[in-house]
Amino acid sequence: MRRIIQTSSAVIPALFLLSLLPALSGSIPDGAKAAIAKEVRHELVTLPYYGVFDNLAFRVDDDGTVTLLGQVTRPVLKDDAERVVKHVAGVTRVKNEIEVLPLSPNDDRIRRAAYNAIYGDPALSTRYAYQAVPPIHIIVKNGNITLVGVVANQMDKTIAGIRANALPGVFSVTNNLRVEE
Repeated sequence: MRRIIQTSSAVIPALFLLSLLPALSGSIPDGAKAAIAKEVRHELVTLPYYGVFDNLAFRVDDDGTVTLLGQVTRPVLKDDAERVVKHVAGVTRVKNEIEVLPLSPNDDRIRRAAYNAIYGDPALSTRYAYQAVPPIHIIVKNGNITLVGVVANQMDKTIAGIRANALPGVFSVTNNLRVEE
């Protein structure tokens, strides 16, 4: 009887060490990585100052490090994004590489004009304009527009690009909209 107890007491620490193996090797399981990504995404899209003129993206590394990417119009949004992501379970470290866009009255004018042109188009407004955070994000930096987000079909992507290209004072338009699968 004593021999069985000794064997099982040696097995328990071994099982415990095996359960820690992903953490010890610096790698988290794919399921945990997906859960972290889901929670980070939720935290970012529910930030109070996140809007159509901001683009927040992220990457979750195998060691639980979250790298924040994108562009924002307000420095407070960059800080808020880092603050909320630090508190997500499973996140070991946060690298904040979010770019704060320069203050520019001309860029602000282009943002408003692009918003009105894109979300004022009848083909796009009924599908996209009335969401809490509209899915077409308009990033303007030094007179250059980048469209990011997700649209339902190729035609919507094309219409958004045409509307942005037609604006006066815009130097270039990069249409990085993705089409839903």
